[in-house]
Parts: sequence; structure tokens; C-alpha cells
Amino acid sequence: MRKIVLSLILLATAPFVYSQPSDPNLGIIPAPQSVKITGGQFTFSRDAAIMYGNESDRKIAELFRDFLKDNYFLDLPVAKAFIKAPKAVINFTSITYEGLNPEGYTISIMPDQIQVSGRDAGLFYGMETLMQLLPLKKEAAPKIACAEIVDEPRYKYRGLHLDVGRHMFPVPFIKKYIDLIAQYKLNTFHWHLTEDQGWRIEIKKYPKLTQVGGFRDQTLIGHYHDQMPQIFDGTRYGGYYTQAEAKEVVAYAASKFVTVIPEIEMPGHSVAALAAYPQLGCGDDLAAFKVEQKWGVFHDIFCAGKDDTFKFLEDVLTEVMAIFPGEYIHIGGDEAPKTRWEKCKYCQKRIADNKLKNEHELQSYFIQRIERFVNLKGKKIIGWDEILEGGLAPNATVMSWRGVSGGIAAAKMKHDAIMTPGSHVYFDHYQGNPVQEPLAISGFTPLEQVYSYNPTPETLAAEYQKYIIGVQANVWTEYIKTPAHVEYMVVPRIMALSEVAWTLPHKKNYTQFASQRVPVHLARIDQTSTVYRVPVAIGAKDTTIITGRYLLDLTPPVKGAKIYYTIDGYTPKETDKVYENPVSIMVPYNEKRVVKTLVVTPSGKRSAVTTTIISNLSPLLAINPQVRLNQGIKYYYVPGEFNLAASVDPGRAEEEGVVSQINLDKGKDKVRSRSYGMVFSGYINISRPGIYTFSTRSDDGSQLLIDDMMVVDNDGRHTSFEVTGAVNLAAGIHKIQVRSFQLGGSAGLKVFMGHAGSPKTEIPETILFY
Repeated sequence: MRKIVLSLILLATAPFVYSQPSDPNLGIIPAPQSVKITGGQFTFSRDAAIMYGNESDRKIAELFRDFLKDNYFLDLPVAKAFIKAPKAVINFTSITYEGLNPEGYTISIMPDQIQVSGRDAGLFYGMETLMQLLPLKKEAAPKIACAEIVDEPRYKYRGLHLDVGRHMFPVPFIKKYIDLIAQYKLNTFHWHLTEDQGWRIEIKKYPKLTQVGGFRDQTLIGHYHDQMPQIFDGTRYGGYYTQAEAKEVVAYAASKFVTVIPEIEMPGHSVAALAAYPQLGCGDDLAAFKVEQKWGVFHDIFCAGKDDTFKFLEDVLTEVMAIFPGEYIHIGGDEAPKTRWEKCKYCQKRIADNKLKNEHELQSYFIQRIERFVNLKGKKIIGWDEILEGGLAPNATVMSWRGVSGGIAAAKMKHDAIMTPGSHVYFDHYQGNPVQEPLAISGFTPLEQVYSYNPTPETLAAEYQKYIIGVQANVWTEYIKTPAHVEYMVVPRIMALSEVAWTLPHKKNYTQFASQRVPVHLARIDQTSTVYRVPVAIGAKDTTIITGRYLLDLTPPVKGAKIYYTIDGYTPKETDKVYENPVSIMVPYNEKRVVKTLVVTPSGKRSAVTTTIISNLSPLLAINPQVRLNQGIKYYYVPGEFNLAASVDPGRAEEEGVVSQINLDKGKDKVRSRSYGMVFSGYINISRPGIYTFSTRSDDGSQLLIDDMMVVDNDGRHTSFEVTGAVNLAAGIHKIQVRSFQLGGSAGLKVFMGHAGSPKTEIPETILFY
């Protein structure tokens, strides 16, 4: 299995022979701290040999030998020393490394010698970098550029999470996931093993945890908010990892210098455990619990007032700690409603006996009691930022997911914090327009958003910054059912996470990262079995541009991929024009062109389609309403189920009135059902002529029309997403209409505008009339 993974994964990022002097990082992800190109090349030939320093360095040398053998058909000898000196040497050694960071390394590439220096993990990361420098082409004597590389990570904790409670994945895939983690120099695999929808780790003392808690009767079909009543697949789902399998995963991860942190959720997200052992719930009249079949937060949680609960959890954690040798155990602590505790005589007695103020302090009691047990076993706990509520356990590390405030609060208390906010590093969020993406929970976190993140808040005083020990991305799997879908959500965002976690901020450059290094890495991944999201063509964008001449200037986001485009508004196919060089698109006066692009990789994978409207229409002239205008905007509430905003007819409104702004928040008290359409109609007063941008951010679809012309088309069923358009407006009064619909679930609509490069704002109330 190891050799197969090496050929599929490690090869994935080996770039072409360095030929771009403009790339200061030699194609390496994450960008090293220092790269100096010295001139010349080293040739990997059959006359070369691999050496190692100490015996502990030997396994790294042998890993590199296997990589060369599998990918370049070079079977080089490996030894600590040779009687006859080879013509060229690749030396892996910990002896010469002088750095202080245990994960740091140096690489010196000369025409006749490569020296990779580092200790343990550092030496391994040096090998990973050397692998990235090698070309893909199966040539007999591959070459790499001579250079001096000095490198070490910014943060000591660099993590990637995987939830297997909602959907679980086979051990071979877990190993592949760990390879991906190691390849991009992350060092922690956070394995989320228990949930309301399934308990996934064998506990020998409590066999019903997996026999009962490991399986649910059926699973929700589609998104939580797709339809009411919800529908289910009627198929039993479940499974679990044996302790032997978990130990196998831990050992495999250790061979790649990855620590596995298990998460055993408490006190919330515990319905699967309660289904197996209902006596652990609150009260005495315990109805039968069922493993949950849909997603969300549930009121049934572990009882904090019963000593049996703590005995059970201590027994579970004892077995878990015997499997996972790392210093941390993650105990969850998030999303634990207190409604059952409020009515439970045992919990209320615990509150009274311990002079606690409320149920939040009861949760703190719960977490601190578990922490004392874990600490006695020589380990530490990590919890989500809710463990701050009611008082933080003395030695706990906080994982800040509800923004960054939890991490800041923990750091100010001199507790270690790991930053994992949903705003930047939730890989279960959409990467593009939901209409063209696989089903996801919600949100929008594209590659650039991930890359822009700085885990150490600038607002945090310098004396506390050292407590921000790292960053982690999370992959929750409510809507991720297959290994292929996991890969699609992780790649290429893991590359951005890698650079956030490893590279100093002043060394980061998104343009260089996205346009030079990512395309090369994705080209290699494209030739493996790994699934990934193909980015749209570099330079393509969903927008409206006001001009008579447009230069279509694009770059493939994957080396070797082709870009197909149309200018007639039709969706591009492989039979359409192939983009090869910049194209000048002339748009006659009072006409427009709709440019669409599609990327197709060598393996046949496709990107989303981008739509750029090139408009040379004459400015929309102001109108002269024949009535006196009043401040505000009219709304029309149309109950019913819609799939398109375009089909919402204000003539069928059940209710109408006036609000001050085009914002669903302003009209929430008008909503009478979960599924409805809403139309806002009136006038907008434009004070200065020029090109104006408008955008709608909506859940579900929305459209914006100015003077009956479509400016923003954000239609279709989707979670919250923003689409922008532009229009040339004369000064004066113009008609404006915004159509939207909501098909169950959460709702949202905001409308923004901007002019002449000014920041966008919600359309001011002062310029809206009816």
C-alpha cells in the first residue's frame, strides 16, 4: 500500500524542471522561508547513490529511494557509506543540522551532491520538498536546479480534520488522507469519531456503542432545508473502526510524522451513545433513544448529574488513550443545549451541591472533571471554544471555531489556542456558485479566502501571541458521502492551508501561489486517482464589464489543461474554440456579448463555467415618474414554493406594503411561511452618472433589474451566495426591482451597490422611493 500511495500522492506535486525564474519558490508548496538559486543542475542518474547519516535517518533515505524507483525507474543503492565514492550523492542526514526547530530542514543542491539536513520530522519534510522539485516526465536522468533552501514552520500545530460520524470512510482512504496531510507538511490529523449520527470507534467494555450506536436506520435525503416534511432514504447506514484498525491508522500516521488526535464528543453530540446506553441520559423515565437520522443540534446530551456518566466516559477514554499515544484528546464540548439539564433533578442537585451558578457552570464542571482524569493519565484536552463558557478548565487548549474571539480569549488567559474559524478554514463550505457545485452545508470559502487567513490576530497583544499555537481546517461530512467528495472539498484548499500554517506572512503572495505553483501541483494530481476541484480559468470571472473592447486574457489553472470559450452566451464544450492567446472582443455600441469559459484538464475533469457580460449599451436614461414619490420601497409577499425568482409574480401577492430598505431582515415580520417569494419594487435616485455595480447576496435565488433590464442574475436554489453585475446609468430616477424566493430553511437577502471604485454598501435608504 505504501508504494502505491507514494506513486499516486507524492508524485502529485512534482513540478516541471525549474524553468521559471519568476517563481522564487521553485514550485514548492508551502513556500519555504528561504530559497536561493545558485545556478547549475543536479542530475539523477544510475551513477548516483543515496546516503544517510544516523541509523534513524535510514527510513527517510529508503522512502526517497522507493519514490525514485516507482516514478523514475531509478533503483539507487542506499548506504551509510560507500567504499568507492559515487559520481553523485543524495545525502539524508540529521548529523549536520544545526537548526533549533525540530521540524526545520535545509537542502543544499550542487551539481554533484544534494544534502538534506534535519532531525526526524524535519528530515522528512526536506524529503517532501525534494520530491516536489523533481519533474514528472519519466526521463532516464531527471534534473533539478541547484539551490540552497532553509526552511521551518511558522506554527507547531498544523491540522486537518475529518468527521467520520456523519459519513465514514474506509481505512485505505484514511491512509491516503494522511498522505495528503504529510505531503503538504501538516502534522496533525483530527479524527472526529463520535456523533449523534454514529459512534465509530470500538470500545471493548461497552460493545453496544458500536453494535447499536454505530448504525442509524436511515439518512436524510438532500439538504436539511430542501423540503418539509423531510424525506429519508430508508437504508440502514453505519460501521465503525476496530481498535486494531485505529492502531493501524495511528502507526501509519506516525511513519509520516502525523499525530492523530481522536475526538470523543461530550457532553453534547452524544445521541448515538445514549441510544446504546440510555441510562446515561437525564432523568429516570428514559425513553428509548435512536441514533439520529438527520443533521443538527439535539437536546439529548450526557447527564452531568450522574456519576455513572463520568464512570462511563472515563472507561471510554481509558481505552481511547491506549490507542492514541499523542498528548491531546479532543473532548468536543460544543453545541450542548442545556434544556435537559434544566429539568433534570440529578443535574440540579449537582449544581446545588457544588454551588454552581447555572447550567453553563455545570458544563464547566463537566469539562474540568474530565480534564482532571485525562491529566492524571498524562494527557491534555482540547475542546471547541464553548468550553470557555462557565469557566475554562485549567490546562485545556481551545479550538476557536465560532470566529476568532474564543482563541483570543483563551490566549489572554494564557491557554494555548488553535484557530479554526468557519470564516476561512471550513472545507465543508462551497468553493463556487452552489448551482455548479456538489451539495454542501452552506457558506462560501474559496481558495483565496483560505489563503488570506492569518491565524495570529493583529489585535492580540504581542505578549499573548505565542499562545496561538496553530491552525486547522475542518471537514464536516453531513453532505460528503464518498472519498471522492472529500478529496474534491480538500484539494486544492489544503495547499492554501499549508501555506497559512507553514509560511511567514511576508513570504506569502497569492497571485504567485495561484498562478504559478498551484497549476503545476494540480497538473500532477490530475494524473493520479485523486479527485480535486478544477479552478476556473485564471482571469475569468462571473461579472459584468462596461466597455466596447475587452481583452480576454486567460491562463489555465492546471498545467496542460485547455480553456474553451464562447461569446454567444452558450455553454462551452470541447467542440468550441480553444483559448490559446489573448483575444480582443469588440462590442459594437448598444450591444453586449456574453463570454463563457470552461476548463478541461488532460484527464477530462471540468471546472465550473464562468460568465462575463461585456456590455457597450448606452446609459440607461432617467425616467420621469408621473406621480409624487415617497421614501421607501414596496414589497410583495407571495406564499408558495418556487424554484426560480423569475417565476415570482407580484400580482399574486398575499400581502404588500412598504419597507425602508431592500433587505429581508427588514421584512421578516411579513413572512408567514417557510417557502415564499418576495418582490421589492420601486425607484432609485442616482445622483451622478456613471457605471454602477450591484450585487445580491441571497439564500435561495434572487434577481435585480434596473429599468426592466437584468443586472444581477443570482437565481436558482442555493445557500447564501453573492453575484455581482454592472450597469451604466444616467443621473436621475430609475426603476428598480428585486425578485427573490425562499424554499424552506434559512433565509437571507441583501442588496449592495458601488460606484467609481468606492466600496460597496447596502443600497442606502435615502435613495429608495416608491
